[in-house]
Amino acid sequence: MNAPRTDRLVSIDALRGIAVLGILMMNVQGFAMTPFAYDNPTLQMDLTGANLDVWAFARTFFAFKFITIFSTLFGAGIILMAGENDDTGKHYPRMLWLLAIGAFHAYVLWWGDILVTYALLGMLAVKARRMVPLKLVIWGLVLIAVSAVLMVGGGYLGTMFETPPEQLAQQEEMMAGLLSDMTAAYQAGWLDRLPWNAGFGLVGQIAGLLMIGARTLGLMFIGMALFKSGFLSASWSTARYAVLAVIALAAGWWLNHTSTTTMIAGDFDVAAMADGKALMYVGSLVMSFGYASAVMLLSKIGVFSLIIKLFAATGRMAFTNYLTQTLIMSFIFVGAPGLGLFGTVERIDQAKLVLIVWTVQLIWSPIWLHFFRFGPLEWVWRSLTYGGFQPIMKPRTEAAG
Repeated sequence: MNAPRTDRLVSIDALRGIAVLGILMMNVQGFAMTPFAYDNPTLQMDLTGANLDVWAFARTFFAFKFITIFSTLFGAGIILMAGENDDTGKHYPRMLWLLAIGAFHAYVLWWGDILVTYALLGMLAVKARRMVPLKLVIWGLVLIAVSAVLMVGGGYLGTMFETPPEQLAQQEEMMAGLLSDMTAAYQAGWLDRLPWNAGFGLVGQIAGLLMIGARTLGLMFIGMALFKSGFLSASWSTARYAVLAVIALAAGWWLNHTSTTTMIAGDFDVAAMADGKALMYVGSLVMSFGYASAVMLLSKIGVFSLIIKLFAATGRMAFTNYLTQTLIMSFIFVGAPGLGLFGTVERIDQAKLVLIVWTVQLIWSPIWLHFFRFGPLEWVWRSLTYGGFQPIMKPRTEAAG
């Protein structure tokens, strides 16, 4: 039976830590506002001045970037845990427990869960773990292209059908009523919003698998290739990472900035949104690679070692930090026993909340790991996978060091 690797790759952990923090900048909208605001940011609350600036900044530098990195690292993690020989070890039990935890997360806690998708696709991705890097990259790009046809093509298909003015007015009236009912339910409390959350969770998972499931699986393949090639272990030369970071970040910024300004200039109409989505689909891939290259570069430069280790601790507890983000944000935005601020916190204040959560998780992660081997939920997941309580406390000598 394969045993998972026990050594830690600080570069991968640091990138994972940055990814789990980065996704909150986009996920906060899903906690604070209607899910429909992802596609149409004009639907709820103000989108002018500082709020528009925050939306534009998040769209340019965060949208689809950190979930792209997270998906890529999930693929690398499959090789780290399952190895490359015939025996997959505890991979399938691990994925089944992730599926169970993700289902609870999605239908009870927050509809925007990604764990169910990862568990399902992870059971497929493991079959490819022994492919050579080039083959993994080719198949990964093919799968990413399939999602592009569905996601980007669907956006342009929508521009071909213009909604008659009378129907448009009816749609706007129905959406206003839907938002009003949804806001009231979320502000009322956990039980009142439960049917809404479960419904959005189910629809979101089905739509997500259909529209971007191929992209996510393709990114897992590419993550395996990047791990096998030494990219994710910071094994390439400093100059190579520097060149890749500069080129990818510059090209990625241009594509994503153009995407954002196109949507704003077009007043978020159907055509502008379709163009913006197409540019972002490609731009998010390029910029994500630029981010990853930059993190690998910094991992090789000694002066940044303390910062890298700080993010690495956050990444080692990514599972705990991801689910803790849900608990914190749900308490803030869902009613009793929470504060019930759903639909009332503007984007600029959403961003401030994200910065606070980032600070807390960057501080508490290294403190926890000073005393314990794993994050609390990592330990639960591991114990469930192996069918028994796993050791969690560090030996006194190790903790003292």
